[in-house]
Amino acid sequence: MPEDASAWFAARIPAGWFVGPPEVVADGEEILVLGTLADVELAGGTSQAARAAARSARIERFREETREDRIRIAREAEHRFRRKVAWGARCGDELKVFTTLSVPVMTRLRMNERSILDTLVAGGVARSRSEALAWCVRLVGMHQADWIKGLRDALVKVDEVRSKGPLN
Repeated sequence: MPEDASAWFAARIPAGWFVGPPEVVADGEEILVLGTLADVELAGGTSQAARAAARSARIERFREETREDRIRIAREAEHRFRRKVAWGARCGDELKVFTTLSVPVMTRLRMNERSILDTLVAGGVARSRSEALAWCVRLVGMHQADWIKGLRDALVKVDEVRSKGPLN
């Protein structure tokens, strides 16, 4: 991700949208801008389900009220960074990403791996091999989140060491 993307978005996002600077993450195709909204104030004893519904409603209200400005900012960013922009918001425990790319990824699988995907399709877990593979990736992400985070942290350190190497 271009180093100035976080600062660029922080400077363009209107004050008051989020309780702090937005989290900006990117890959080769897309930039995701994720902001944290002020949590809802509810009476003591409010059920978890009611609290989750109120937080989801706050996120939806934010989405509708900021749509035109988010589109304008995204267009500027897409021109500058040459990547699509997705938006999301977090309120308490609730997280919603509004728009995000679904990018095809080519892979080669052996028969035993394909049979796993075919079993997921036959069992009604997925409609296609592609959907079954995406389901598997999401499942690994959910259940191996700490391991994935550790791996990403290690890659950041590798990049830091490389940047100090003799070729720079």
